[in-house]
Amino acid sequence: MSNRKLKNSELPRLSEQEFKKAKKTPLIVVLDNIRSLNNIGSVFRTADAFLVEKIYLCGITAQPPHKDIHKTALGATETVSWEYVENTLDVIQKLKAQNVEILVVEQAEQAVMLNNFNPTIGKTYAVVFGNEVKGVSQKVVDAAHQVIEIPQVGTKHSLNIAVSAGVVVWDLFSKMKQFTQD
Repeated sequence: MSNRKLKNSELPRLSEQEFKKAKKTPLIVVLDNIRSLNNIGSVFRTADAFLVEKIYLCGITAQPPHKDIHKTALGATETVSWEYVENTLDVIQKLKAQNVEILVVEQAEQAVMLNNFNPTIGKTYAVVFGNEVKGVSQKVVDAAHQVIEIPQVGTKHSLNIAVSAGVVVWDLFSKMKQFTQD
């Protein structure tokens, strides 16, 4: 069996206009004080790949346009809707008022393991990812509806924020897509 690698021109890609019109996954990403520009760009790329509704950039999280964000985002800053809000708690309160379920990705007491979390049909979720060293602030954890944790069995028990976002967004996307397929 031969598995010929596809050329970029053979991949089914949405145009920027088609992306903006496409039905989005009911998922919002909130970045709480992310310091690495490369991580921010990677999250934009993940958000583009899975049609995330929006990204909120909070606190010290840098904003496009920036060459180091662009380097890893590869144009996703032009397709994915985003907004800068200084205070993460302001975003959480705004989203709660819109009936969005707030999920914090963190290691915490009473956390639900990602593999055991099942999204509710018709609900929109906001997933909060925290600083590379300090994680999500305790005030934001306290304001969330639920904490989810990525199960890990190695010695480190931490993942890069861009990797965490990829794992969580893919997991939620795949579970949500099960609801919409006949």
